[in-house]
Amino acid sequence: MFFLTLGIVALIVGFAINTPSLTFSRFSRPVKVIGAVLIVLGLLTASIRQIDAGQVGVISLFGNVSDRTLESGLNFVNPLANVTEFDVKTQNYTMSATHDEGEKQGDDAIRVLTADGLEVVIDLTVLYRIVSAEAPRIYREIGPDYTDKVVRPITRTRIRDNAVYYDAVALYSTRRDEFQTRIYKTIEADFRKRGMMLEQLLIRNIDLPASVKRTIESKINAEQDAQKMQFVLAKERQEAERKRVEAQGIADYQRILSTGLSDKQLQYEQIKAQRELAQSPNAKIVIMGGRGNVPLILNDK
Repeated sequence: MFFLTLGIVALIVGFAINTPSLTFSRFSRPVKVIGAVLIVLGLLTASIRQIDAGQVGVISLFGNVSDRTLESGLNFVNPLANVTEFDVKTQNYTMSATHDEGEKQGDDAIRVLTADGLEVVIDLTVLYRIVSAEAPRIYREIGPDYTDKVVRPITRTRIRDNAVYYDAVALYSTRRDEFQTRIYKTIEADFRKRGMMLEQLLIRNIDLPASVKRTIESKINAEQDAQKMQFVLAKERQEAERKRVEAQGIADYQRILSTGLSDKQLQYEQIKAQRELAQSPNAKIVIMGGRGNVPLILNDK
């Protein structure tokens, strides 16, 4: 458009100075030629529009939006038309309580009320993209700022609408995946109506109230203590069983001794013990069994 504007100005100046009374009227023709060349060059450059990869162009002329989109590369359009580019690559919109992490400065997390009346803080990332064929409709109905007009309000509203069906603890633990699937379906339907496609919904963090955190920690500690006590009881049962088996073994051994040893066997064991004593080099007194129990002194030094 720069060359086109400059050419028109030059053409007007050429006609303006085309007066014989003016000393520089002889430059009128060259200025007109230059103006015509600039106009042609301006029309050519304005008719060629380059669309980068991952972008589509929407053509509008005097308020009328064309349903045809310009794909990436060089495209020929009306030089007077306005081309607005839309990003059709995967985009993400993050809402987080961490400073400088989300799209908005400061705390931008989503605060919702659960079924038990507690406030839960959710950090969320939405992955989405624009459907190329729907870009002209988005430009007509929403405009280029579709993130603030559609993505952000729909996401926050649907999360609040669905969080009321879950308790805070269930939302944090057992039913987190179910909650994520539920809000994904509702947001996906809303995005589709607006010409966008929801690719993924990522619940990054769920922050519970301090009172609920203390309750969960107390429950976990109680469960750990119960498991520890079960281990101790199991160990004590095993020790009691070991002692019972040991006592039973001793009792069985004593019963076998009391019922299985005869007088002759005891006499034989006594003789063996005396023989071992007799072979010892130390002085000793041996009292032999029998009548009188006469003691014998062996190796008396």
